[in-house]
Amino acid sequence: MSDELSTDAAGDLGGENPLPLRERKKRATRRRISDIATELFGERGFDAVTVAEVARAADVSAMTVFNYFPRKEDLFLDRIPEAADLLAAAVRGRAPDEPPLTALRRLALRLADERHPLSAVGEDYAPFWRIVIGSPALRARAREGVEEVETALAAALADTGAPDPDLLAALVVAAYRTVFVGTGRRFLAGDPVDRVAEDHRARLETAFTALERTGLGRRSTG
Repeated sequence: MSDELSTDAAGDLGGENPLPLRERKKRATRRRISDIATELFGERGFDAVTVAEVARAADVSAMTVFNYFPRKEDLFLDRIPEAADLLAAAVRGRAPDEPPLTALRRLALRLADERHPLSAVGEDYAPFWRIVIGSPALRARAREGVEEVETALAAALADTGAPDPDLLAALVVAAYRTVFVGTGRRFLAGDPVDRVAEDHRARLETAFTALERTGLGRRSTG
């Protein structure tokens, strides 16, 4: 599920380290394909749309689609790599004396405040959840994605010298997923976006406070 102001687009918007033109074009093509696919899935359902139809609508070949998205499911759940990268970068890029959980809490709250697509808070999330729930293939890919994010986070935590990085990563991802899914259910129930967003943020605070009380992640070397 793409968004015009995604992390992928950061290089397009300028800044200290703009991406090379070739990379910007590749990312723009990837976003365009994903946006078109998302629109088609929303209109007809994920399982009713083929990759060939997405390719025709995007005016590219099916091979080009697969070059950017190894599986059809990745056309819709296109932010799994971004989620893994954001969590790992939060851990690796924090100050040396800052506990990893503090950095991860800050990231989660920032995403919520920005109503970033990975926060599950936004106007478009009820349709997103309906599409996922309606497709066994997407639900299976989402579960795999959770494992991929957990693996990336565990690797980053291991670099900090955390005593049990696998356990800590599993707990962080499980806590975030629980908040994420709970927020999705409220959107499906028709609750107002602002009220859901406020509750989402409060539940994130509660989740990270509970994680910090476990004592995991306090000791780190990097």
